[in-house]
Amino acid sequence: MEYITDWLYQMVVGVFSELFTAINTLGSDLFGQPWVQQIVGLFSNLGWVLFVVGIVVALFEFAIESQSGRGDPKTLSLNIIKGFFAVNLFSVVPVQLYSLAVNMQRNMSWLMSWTVVPEGNGNLALECLEVIENALFGPILAIIIIFMLGYAVVKVFLSGLKRGGIMLIQVAVGSLYMFSVPRGFTDGFVMWIKQVIALCLTTFLQSVMMVCGLILFKDQWLMGLGVMLAAGEIPRIAGMFGLETAARPNINGVINTAQSAVHLTQMIRTVAK
Repeated sequence: MEYITDWLYQMVVGVFSELFTAINTLGSDLFGQPWVQQIVGLFSNLGWVLFVVGIVVALFEFAIESQSGRGDPKTLSLNIIKGFFAVNLFSVVPVQLYSLAVNMQRNMSWLMSWTVVPEGNGNLALECLEVIENALFGPILAIIIIFMLGYAVVKVFLSGLKRGGIMLIQVAVGSLYMFSVPRGFTDGFVMWIKQVIALCLTTFLQSVMMVCGLILFKDQWLMGLGVMLAAGEIPRIAGMFGLETAARPNINGVINTAQSAVHLTQMIRTVAK
């Protein structure tokens, strides 16, 4: 009977591992849908259009700056090359990076779930329960632990469920930066890259930490519960180090766009005269 209990706990860990993997795989499979590929292709074409327009504006700005002796053809060429690489990769690399993160999470979770080996003495599932039963206010503590477990699982579950849609939005937003990159304004695009990296990092770490917490729960339930609750804090911690998963307005990009519009208007007026 004790061996069966240990085996059931192993199955529970495996089920949760497969659940988180399936949720993350749904987001990866989203980009395999024909209509999603059409959306990505649409924004890829939009990125190319904005890239061409950005080159034209960059040439106008270079002409204006050359009149005062500040034009730098080397910087202009380098910015156009950066924009060319960016417009070719912004709709491809995020999807591939996200798929890589999902595959790494799947393999890691599968290997970790098999480290839970039935011992035949009931320790895997019963040790934590015995601690709860022997503690003061055992039933109340058990209810609190169950509530915290459910909170941790549901939070990670909902985060993984919407992550594929967030990545699609990131690809769509990335096309808008193609207007600024050939003009040398890369702050917004760098922030966008950090958001994509943070999204893939969160995809990998959250599910792995949940499985790690379940494995720890069998021997040290308090430590395992802490690890599972920490999984929901990964986006906030990543944001503290510059890997923000939520899009934020870029003030510098707005200022640069406004200045470019003013310069372009002045040049048009000069040509008209």
